Amino acid sequence: MRNQAPDFDDSMYDDAPIPEWLFHADMADAMRTRAEELMDVHEAKLDAHGFIECPALPLRDMVLFPHMVTPLLVGREKSLAAIAAANANQETVIALAQIDDQVIDPGPDDLYTTGCEVAVGRMLRMPDGTTSVLAQGRRRVEVIEFTQIEPYYRVRARPIYEPTEKTLETEALMRAVLALFEKVVSLNRSIPEEAYVYAMNVDGPGWLADMVTSSLKVDVADAQTVLEIAEPAERLQRVSVLLGKELDVLELEDHINTQVQSEVDKSQREYYLREKMKAIQSELGEGDLWAQEIGDLKEKVAAASLPEEANKAALKELERLQQMPPMSPESGIIRTYLDWLIELPWHQSTDDNLEMARAKRLLDQQHYGLPKAKDRVLEYMAVRSLAKDKMRSPILCFVGPPGTGKTSLGRSIAEALGRKFARVSLGGVRDEAEIRGHRRTYIGALPGRIIQTMRRAGTINPLFMLDEIDKLSADFRGDPSAALLEVLDPEQNHAFLDHYLDVSYDLSKVLFVTTANYLGPLPPALQDRLEVIEFSGYVEEEKLEIARRFIIPRQLAENGLTRDDLDFTDGSLRGMVREYTYESGVRNLEREIANVCRKVARRKAERKPWAKRVMPGSLHKYLGPPQYSPPETERVDQEGIANGVAWTEGGGDTIVVEVNLLKGKGGMQVTGQVGEVMQESAQAALSFVRSQAKALGVEESRFEKTDIHVHVPEGGIPKDGPSAGITIATALVSAFTGRKVRREVAMTGEITLRGRVLPVGGVKEKVLAAHRAGFRTMILPKKNEKDLVDVPRNVKRDVKIVLAETMDEVIGIALMPPVARIKRPLRAKPPLKTRPRAGIVRPTAH
Repeated sequence: MRNQAPDFDDSMYDDAPIPEWLFHADMADAMRTRAEELMDVHEAKLDAHGFIECPALPLRDMVLFPHMVTPLLVGREKSLAAIAAANANQETVIALAQIDDQVIDPGPDDLYTTGCEVAVGRMLRMPDGTTSVLAQGRRRVEVIEFTQIEPYYRVRARPIYEPTEKTLETEALMRAVLALFEKVVSLNRSIPEEAYVYAMNVDGPGWLADMVTSSLKVDVADAQTVLEIAEPAERLQRVSVLLGKELDVLELEDHINTQVQSEVDKSQREYYLREKMKAIQSELGEGDLWAQEIGDLKEKVAAASLPEEANKAALKELERLQQMPPMSPESGIIRTYLDWLIELPWHQSTDDNLEMARAKRLLDQQHYGLPKAKDRVLEYMAVRSLAKDKMRSPILCFVGPPGTGKTSLGRSIAEALGRKFARVSLGGVRDEAEIRGHRRTYIGALPGRIIQTMRRAGTINPLFMLDEIDKLSADFRGDPSAALLEVLDPEQNHAFLDHYLDVSYDLSKVLFVTTANYLGPLPPALQDRLEVIEFSGYVEEEKLEIARRFIIPRQLAENGLTRDDLDFTDGSLRGMVREYTYESGVRNLEREIANVCRKVARRKAERKPWAKRVMPGSLHKYLGPPQYSPPETERVDQEGIANGVAWTEGGGDTIVVEVNLLKGKGGMQVTGQVGEVMQESAQAALSFVRSQAKALGVEESRFEKTDIHVHVPEGGIPKDGPSAGITIATALVSAFTGRKVRREVAMTGEITLRGRVLPVGGVKEKVLAAHRAGFRTMILPKKNEKDLVDVPRNVKRDVKIVLAETMDEVIGIALMPPVARIKRPLRAKPPLKTRPRAGIVRPTAH
């Protein structure tokens, strides 16, 4: 017979021996008849040396065990010849498993040496062209040698005998194997329950191990290992390991199947209930709720009059939603997206109130001062009334210290224009998605703050305030300030693209107003888009007026008091400003006034007498001891100490520069947490003083023998900038010449090596700080004269402003004149008397 295809060669339908009880009912009789024929085949007889000689039958992808009955599909010529010879001679064959099942024509070295003596029945030709033969395992054998190769293998083998007696260990192992096999049968659907019954009726321990192994789907190598173990107890232990592995796999498979079935059952239950609900609604005439919701969404999209791009995106999502099950997670995401598109204002707007007289009156009623900001708003209204369709909305930026009314002025502007007011605080925002939104691929995605605020505003032309824009920060998630470039650019914001919406949105009609305390952190590209309006600190008179007009009435009302219950005198308000607050704005002043009002409200509630007028002398009863001492009482004319002014985020402030000269080698150190620029200013100031030593009357050798220590007090506060240059130079000149610095003089300006005084920034804030601190003279660079336009007149009246171009002018104003040394004559003369004149002491004779 010719060789058959190797796909089915020497293999069986299930990769393990199949007992008789596994066959179908219609095949049982035929197979039982063939099995009875095997009983007539006797085991091979032993020769004088205890060996047997039989034909060899190579098996692919299976191991045959003793006592097992299974059909074999045979296709190779050697295998067919071996079975034919065995049938003709009424002898058994020895079944040997292949080591590698991919070998088509195995040789002696390709077969395991331990096999099973098998009785084979008649060969039957199958419809598919293969040959079937029924085989029954008899006993284990070990091949000694191959005695014949052609036309079929013939081998000499030694039977392997196993002990049949049972011990306690063997009995325990049999019970353990049966227990594990029971669990495997209960979980493995391919093994019928009869297999466990069959195993329970097996008496021999070795037979039980072989039967269980043949029922499992194990690798040929593992099955061959069991076949090669002659000791029944050891074989049962090996089978226990195989059962444990199979049980772990089956339990995991059962867990997965249970989960899958649960989901399937849930979906089927939901489908059944949904169909039942449809039937009930149909009987009641109510229709399908899901279809009604889809219809409502279509009506809302049509009524929203969306732009073409947004309308196209909405209809596309509606079509997707209509094809989805109602309970699908994706349907909820689509409905949320459609709600955002529908509820956003695409065309709704408010009409601007362009009555300028009303707007000016309203702004003056709610805010005192701030002329630049008010004038800019009135200019915007004027241009809009004349060229409504051609004007682009400005991007304003209010910059100033805290508490100067930037945010509240934005509300007043919105009220004056008749627009909705929308505010977003950008402090601490460090994620670019906070501005542009998240893409819908993320779970829980939402639009950015810009779109969210526009939805709350409900119009396309609100006054949109971006508060604290200088407090933005960046990290690995992106730079929010870069995302604002598109929002705050009139050339681009007509088509602002939010990542969540993924359609263009028009922001060109929005009036953007941003606020900041300091423009330093803003990128240059963002600053270029902003129209900056500076808010300077308030002077004392302005604070008193704000307190009278706004703060006191508001605090009286909030604390349940009336004007008849409490009144503040001008002196008490001045005392609060000078001794209890030290700020550019009025927030702390309002806190102190609220503190007084609360104490009076408590006495009124307790029905105790109280003073209805707050006098300067009674402030300590309400507010405790003064927090700040008057500047005049803190300073006296001293050598090596000069007063300067500096710009801060909170407005202007005063600084003190101290210089000490010590014996040393000419070194200089600068302390007080100063920055690199300020240290360079100190070096430039020292170089100037050394270059002018002869003119100042200082010996050159003194610099080489003296260490210089420059200190700026309040070391916990960082300080930097070039504007303290002339202050450091003045303190150095005073220390080396012994001339005292006038206590009422403050100064600011950058110094060069040649002694020129260069302009600086923040002039208005610095002049106000000097006025607030009580200085009478202020030295400024000559080129900063243009910046004095913004300084209030009363400040110019109280503070004498001196414009200097060189350090010689600064020294002449800031330092006291040198004390002249008078040589005493040989004869005594009356002592000299001095007469003060214009702050300069000159000797005069009687």
